[in-house]
Amino acid sequence: MFSKVGVFLICVAAVFAEPTADQLTSSGIAEFTGAHEKWDGARFAKAAEYFQKAENGQPRSGIQAAWRGTALFYQMLQLQSKSDVAGANAAMSDAQSALENAVAWQANIAEAHALLATLYGMKIQKSPLQAMRLGPALLKHRKLAEQHGPANPRVRYLFGTAQFHTAKNDAARREALATLLAAETLFQAEAKKKPARWDHRWGYADCLSSIASCYEALQQKPEALAYFKKALAAHPANQMAKSGIDRLKKP
Repeated sequence: MFSKVGVFLICVAAVFAEPTADQLTSSGIAEFTGAHEKWDGARFAKAAEYFQKAENGQPRSGIQAAWRGTALFYQMLQLQSKSDVAGANAAMSDAQSALENAVAWQANIAEAHALLATLYGMKIQKSPLQAMRLGPALLKHRKLAEQHGPANPRVRYLFGTAQFHTAKNDAARREALATLLAAETLFQAEAKKKPARWDHRWGYADCLSSIASCYEALQQKPEALAYFKKALAAHPANQMAKSGIDRLKKP
C-alpha cells in the first residue's frame, strides 16, 4: 500500500513529467491548426518546436519530421506574405531539411515528397541555374508522391499550384485548373472520412484560392470571385482570397 505522502509524490511527479512524443505531436498539430487559422508565423514556429521535441523523444520518426517540415513550409509562406525574405529563406531551408529526413526515415509519406518537390521547384524558379542540380530530385519526389498518394488531395493541390505558377499560356493554365479541381474533389471526399491518427489534413482553402487564381488568369472573373469567396469562407485569414476579392471587385 502507498502512503498518502507516496501517492502525493507520484501525482507531483506525473504533473512535472516530460510530455511524451505522442503528446508533443498532438500539441504540435493543434498549434499548427491554430497558426493556420490565424495565419500566425510565430505559432507555425512553435508548432515546429513541438514536432522537433517529439522527434528527439522518438528518434528517426518520419511522421514528426514530416509535420515539422509542413509547419516550417507554412511559416515560410507566412513570412513571404510579410515580405520577410531572410526569414522565409531560413524557414525554407529548415523545411527542406526536415522533409528530407522524413522521407529518409519513412519513405511512404506522400505529402513530404510533394512538399519537397514544391520546394525544389520554388528554388529553381528563383534561380533557373539550379535546375540541373535540383531538377532530378524534383522529378524523383514528384513520382514518389504520386506513387504513395495517388488519391491524396494535398499531392494534387501542390502539383496543380506548381503547374499554375510555371504555366506559360492559357492551355497550360487550363491543365493546372483541371488538376486543382480534381484536388478539390479529393478534399471533399476526404472530409467525409474519419481522420487517422496524426493525419495531414491541411491545404483545402489554399487549393480553393489557387483555383480562383487560375480562373482569374484565364479572365473568368465570376468563377474566380466565387472561388476566392469560397476560400475565405473556409479560412477567414486567407490573405490570397482577401486580396483576390478586393482586386476583382474594383471597377
